[in-house]
Amino acid sequence: MAKKAKKKAAAKKSATMETLIVGSKVKGVIKGNGCMTSGELLEALNAKVHELLNGACARASANKRSTVRAQDI
Repeated sequence: MAKKAKKKAAAKKSATMETLIVGSKVKGVIKGNGCMTSGELLEALNAKVHELLNGACARASANKRSTVRAQDI
């Protein structure tokens, strides 16, 4: 029963945050470096990308721009 609740919570969290990364490409890079990918990596990486982009948008807005530039990252 606890697993079902955990899956629902994870699905709910994932539903609010759109996936911005290509999982197969990320796994390919990691495998190419002789490593393995954990189950939580893609979700954590996606969250980090969202965080990075939100910060870049905030920086652009603070500089009175609507265009996010490379320097905002």
